[in-house]
Order: sequence, then C-alpha cells, then structure tokens
Amino acid sequence: MKTSITGARRTASRLLVKFFCFGFLFSSAAVFCANADPPNPSGLNPEVRLSNLADFSLEALLNMEVTSVAKKEQKLSETAAAVYVVGQEELRRSGATTIAEALRSVPGIEVARLDSHNWAITSRGFNDTFANKLLVMMDGRSVYTPLFSGVHWDVQDTLMEDIDRIEVIRGPGASLWGANAVNGVINIITKSAKDTQGGLLFGGGGTEERGFGGARYGGKISSNAYYRVYGKYLARDGSAAEDGSDANDAWEMGRGGFRIDWDAADKNRLTFQGDIYDGDLDQSFTLFSSTPRNASFTAPYSTRVSGGNLIGRWTHQIGDESDFRVQAYYDRTRRDYILLKENRDTFDIDFQHRFPLGDRQDIIWGTGYRVSADEIGNSFDLVVDPDRETVHLFNGFVQDEIVLVEDELTLTLGTKLEHNDFTGFEIQPSGRIAWTPHARHTLWASAARAVRTPSRTEVDGRLLIDAKYAPLEELFPGLPPILGSIKANPSFESEDLRAFEIGYRVQPHSKLTLDAATFYNLYDNLRSGELGTPIFEFAPPPPHFNLLIGNGLSGETYGAELAANWQLTDWWRWSVSYTFLKIQIHTDPNSTDTSQERINETGSPAHRVAFRSMMDLPRGFELDAGIRHVGGMPRGGIPGYLVADVRLGWHPVPSLELSIVGQNLLDDRHREYAPDLIRIQKTDVQHSVYAKATWRF
Repeated sequence: MKTSITGARRTASRLLVKFFCFGFLFSSAAVFCANADPPNPSGLNPEVRLSNLADFSLEALLNMEVTSVAKKEQKLSETAAAVYVVGQEELRRSGATTIAEALRSVPGIEVARLDSHNWAITSRGFNDTFANKLLVMMDGRSVYTPLFSGVHWDVQDTLMEDIDRIEVIRGPGASLWGANAVNGVINIITKSAKDTQGGLLFGGGGTEERGFGGARYGGKISSNAYYRVYGKYLARDGSAAEDGSDANDAWEMGRGGFRIDWDAADKNRLTFQGDIYDGDLDQSFTLFSSTPRNASFTAPYSTRVSGGNLIGRWTHQIGDESDFRVQAYYDRTRRDYILLKENRDTFDIDFQHRFPLGDRQDIIWGTGYRVSADEIGNSFDLVVDPDRETVHLFNGFVQDEIVLVEDELTLTLGTKLEHNDFTGFEIQPSGRIAWTPHARHTLWASAARAVRTPSRTEVDGRLLIDAKYAPLEELFPGLPPILGSIKANPSFESEDLRAFEIGYRVQPHSKLTLDAATFYNLYDNLRSGELGTPIFEFAPPPPHFNLLIGNGLSGETYGAELAANWQLTDWWRWSVSYTFLKIQIHTDPNSTDTSQERINETGSPAHRVAFRSMMDLPRGFELDAGIRHVGGMPRGGIPGYLVADVRLGWHPVPSLELSIVGQNLLDDRHREYAPDLIRIQKTDVQHSVYAKATWRF
C-alpha cells in the first residue's frame, strides 16, 4: 500500500510540474502578445502591488549600507572586499523557503542539498556536511558549532519576511570576526521591530513542501519603543533515495520569537530579542554493531532538535562619528542524533568602540569573551571523551581606516588577537586598500591571515569507519567492514590561510553594474588522516586499525567570481554570475594520508553559472525565473546538473500576495552532494511545486 501511495504521489508531482511549466510559458507569451508596448508599471495604480523593481534601482543597491566588512555602516560600492547582499526584494521573489536555499543566488557560495533538511554550504571550496571554513551569524550571534566546526542549517531560521538583508563576504574576515571566518562570512540581519508593525499571516504547501505557515504581529509599547512576536511551522516531505523510493528523511519544525527595539534617548538604542524552536528530523544512518562482529546496518532514525537564544544590545552615540556598542547573548542547543547527543550552552559578551583620530583616521577596537559548555551522549560509532567540557575564548581587535586621498584612496589595517583552549593565542591580521577614482568605479585589493581552530571532535573524539573509507581501503583492500577508527589528536593545530584578493566594481551605465573578484589562497596545516604504525586496538571490539587526525596537508586555491545586473527596463531586471574555482592540495613528505588530497581537490565544482530574471507585469503580476548550472564533482560521483526555478506572483489587492513556485524543474531528481565520512543515506533533490498566500494588515 505504501508503495502505491508513493507512486501516485510522484505521478501527481510530475503532472503538477508539467502544468506549472506550461502555465509559465503561456503567461509569458500572453504578456508579450497582449501588449504592443512594454507594460508600464508607473501607469498602474500604485496600490496594486507591494513593491516593484523601480523601487530597488541598481544605484540604490550599490549605495546600500553594509556593516559586515568594517563593523560600521559603509556603502557597498566602496567596500574593499568581495561582498554580495541578498536584499528584501530578492529574498521575497526568490521563492526560497529557507535561509540555506536563499544563498544559492550568491556568486562564489556553493550550496549543495544533502537531503530534506541538510545542506553543505561553503565559500571558495572545501565543502562538507560541516563545512568548517565559513563563519555564519544571525544578528551578530555566531551559529558556528564548536563540536564539529560547521553549521546546523536545519535550525537556522526565522520569518523570511523579517530578514532585512543577508550580507555575504567571500574571503577571510578574521581580523574583525575572529577564528573560523576563513573562506567567508555570512551575516543574517533581521529588521527592527519598528519596520515590522502591523500583522502578517502566510501559509502554503505543495509536492515537497507539504505544509507551512506562520504569523507575526508588531506594535508600539510607547512613542519610541516597538515590539514584534512571531511563530511559524513547516513540514517537508522526504527526498528520494538512490532507487527512487522515499528516503525517510521528512522534516517538521516549529519556532517562535520576539524582538523589542527602544530608542531610549537620542543617543541610546536598546534591542532585546529571542527565539525558541523544536522539531523532528528523520534520517537514515549506516551504523556498526559490536554483535555480531564486523556487522553494519542501516537504520532510520528521528532526531529531535530544540533550543533557543536571547540577545541584548546597547548602542550609545557619543558624537557624529563616535559610538560604542555592548552585545551579549545566550544560546541553548539540544540535538539527539543517533550518532551523538549534544546539549550545549553558550554565553558571549562583546564590546566595541569607534572614534576618529584626527581628520583622516577612523578607529574601531573591541574585546570579547565566550564560554561554551557541552554535555555529550556517546554511541558505539562516535565517542567524545571527556563527555563534558567547557571551553573559553578571549579576543580583542583593532582596525584603523586611513584616508590617504580624500574621497579617492583608503587604506584599512587591522588585526584580531584570540586565545582558545586548544591552540592558545592566534593572531589574524589584514590589510585592505580601496581606490575610487570615480563615483562609479572602485578597485580594491586585500591581504589577510585567518585560522580555523580545532573542534571538540578533532581533539577528543573517535569515529568508527569501514573499508569504504578511502585511505584504509587503498592500504588494505578486501578487509572486513569494520576496519578502523579515526581518532582525535590533542595536538591538532589550527589550519592556516594566507589570502590575497583583487576586485573591481563598476557601474558603466545607470542600468548596468559589474562586479569582479579574483583570489589566491595559500593553506597550511590542513587536516589529514595519518595511519602511523598499523597496530590493532581491542576497545571497542572487534579489533581494528587506527587513523589519527593530523595536519599533513597544504595547498592553494585560486579563482574568479563575476556578477552583473542589468536593468533592461523599469519592469525587467537580469542578473548573471559565473564562478571559477581551482583547488590544488599537497601531501606533506612525512604524511601517510593517501586520499585527502584527491578528496579535497574534487569535492567542489570548478564552474558554476547562474542567470535570473525578475519581471513586473501588468495588474499586479510578477514573473521571476532562474536557471543555474553546477559543474560535476568526482568526489561522490556527482555529475554536473542544470536546474530551473520559476515563480509567478500576484497582488490582487495591496495587502494580499499570492504566488506559485516551481523548483528544480528540468529533471525528476538529481544529486547535489554525497556524504563522505558521516554515513548519511545518499539522496536526490526532487522537482517540486508549492503555492503560498501572504496577507499583511
């Protein structure tokens, strides 16, 4: 019965996709056939639509203020970094239902879906289930886990309508943000409560997005204090296994939260916000068993995740160009994986002060402290010992922005000094220079050092592996399934990066912008798996070999990221991007690692191309379409793939938005990533269609 129901559901899915593609082509043809002249949104009733492309001109996008590059407001066009901002309009019209999916539009960011609720996301290579060289923050709160070094994307969420922008830096940001901001920084910034007044209700569902909905309400506490509260829920269908059957990885999640913003006085702003979440993540793992010997089995399992956070922030304006800010947050995380159970409590406090020095220097300095305590529940396959640990992080930074030529040439020097419990002191300096010979031209260059510090599992863990793990398979072919374990190394050192970048940002015409960035990165002390002397261990049984985590690799990466925006008319915009990446890894002469060189070199696509079109149509309609090509990845046997997404939106009245979205429309299913070390079931991304209604009041 279950098989017949699944087959019927997939047949219905295909019919819906074909119907949606036909509707997209028909509506596009109708627009151009029915209008001898291009549609003119300015001639329509301005209340017909929520917004239109004319409200978000390319000039306005270039002048958008960003804060992640210099920890102060700075025009995007003048930043000396490879920066991309996913704004409110792009988010709304992307059709993305999660933050992870919204990052697909960013040049240089690799987004690969593992299953229904897991993604591998990185910048400039080294992607993995826990990509460990990308720092991610939400409103200044780090969501980078110190257990595995990475991000649990399944719990990073809020109302998409409440996100103001997502600032993405490709390249190191460690001199300001600290360790692990190696290949990039993602900062998700939500709107103030003042900008989310009134009510919002939304809901929808479809073939893969089985059902989702949420509500938010914002109001005034006093003349200068505002609040909002929200709640949301999602239920996503399981993805497809290798044979096309259901992969048993469905996803349900509920969350809620609040935010209060208070302009206490002309010079003081206070923010207090928080979130809670709870959900179930289905997944299938291949596990080992001590009885019978050498046995492995695949088991479906439901993972319970829950947690919450509280953030408090006080900003005091000292003068026109001087201020200080104090921020503190508490974060609670609980994950009941079958491999490992984790309870984690994190407290962080951060202070920064900005002031001018003379007429040509702007200095920002700060200090901070973070403490993170965990409690681990071990399994037969994965053990962390000790199972309770508290780690401390102390940091301080200083940055000096020096105007060499007024309104034309700026030099920024800075460094971050950190002390962690694993490797002690780490120094991460950087230098950036920006030349703006004309208001529409910016040429910039940078050099920086960044480190990726060890995780708990790298210094305290042990993971059982089998003969399919490449280093042991090559050394000992044909041996039984339980062959060995990867053991932690208490002496594991930080991975080291020296990065060099050059970029050019230009607006040759009021309707065209071009952005190019090139980079060359040198890595030392990269993680390796060292065999050492092959000796048997007897605990846990059966007897097995050991691999020891080491720092036996080095390498370099280089590449280019190109992006263009073309405003064809007031009602039609194109965006195009191309990313090239080359990774070369070298095994140190004293290393016994035989495969990580190949794994790292072939785990990210060399070429990625994306095109997106956004159109404002008559009578409140919007038509948005995107197509992207991702090159093949020999690691995991992932062939290149081409996918398309389409969104048709309609505003029948100003307060109501209706949309239908088709995703991954060019094939029934395709694979984007294959787990390497953690034995998660391999799954395929399926095409999908969903409908959504949003009411603002």
